[in-house]
Amino acid sequence: MSKKILIYCGSSKGHNPVYAEQVVKLAQALHAHGCQVIFGAGSVGLMGVLADEFLRLGGHAIGVIPQFMEPWEVKHKGLPELHVTDTMHTRKALMADMADSVIAMPGGFGTLDELFEILTWKQLDLHEMPVSVFNINGYFDHQLKQIQHMVDEGFLKQPNMDALQVESDPEKLADWIMAYEPEKMEKKWIYVG
Repeated sequence: MSKKILIYCGSSKGHNPVYAEQVVKLAQALHAHGCQVIFGAGSVGLMGVLADEFLRLGGHAIGVIPQFMEPWEVKHKGLPELHVTDTMHTRKALMADMADSVIAMPGGFGTLDELFEILTWKQLDLHEMPVSVFNINGYFDHQLKQIQHMVDEGFLKQPNMDALQVESDPEKLADWIMAYEPEKMEKKWIYVG
C-alpha cells in the first residue's frame, strides 16, 4: 500500500525559480517511491507545480479545498480525487486524517499555520506521523532559529524541536519518509516546576 504524503505549500512560486525546480524534484522522488500526495488542491504557485508534475508522472494527487475557495477558480482541474469541505478547519483535519506523513515546503502564513498545527498535534501525541520541512534555499532557516530560541528560553523542549526533520535534498527527504519509524512524544510538552 502506497504512503499518502500530506504536503503544505504556497500558492505562490516565490521570486527564485529554484523553489519550483526543487518541488518538481521532490514530486519525482515521491513518485519513484510509489507515494500519493495530498495537498490544498490549488492550480497556482508551488501547489500547482507539485500537482502538475505528479500528474504528469501518472501519480495520484488528492486535493482538499474549502467550498468558499471554489469560486476563486484556483482549483486544479486535473485531479483524480478532490474533496470539498465546509471550512478551513475541516479541510486541515481531513488532510491530516488521510495522511501517513507531512512535508511543509516554502509558503506563507497558511503553510506556517498548517506546519505549526501539525507539530502541536504531534507534541500532544495526537498522531505519530513524520513531520518535515523541505528547506529549499534555506527558506526555513529563520523559523528554525526561532524554534531553537523557544527551546533556549524554556518554552519548548528539545525533543519537540527534534521531532521536526529538516532536509534540503528531495531524494534524501523521500528516503527518510519511507524509512521513518514512529516515536511517541510521551507528553514531553509537560513542564513540572
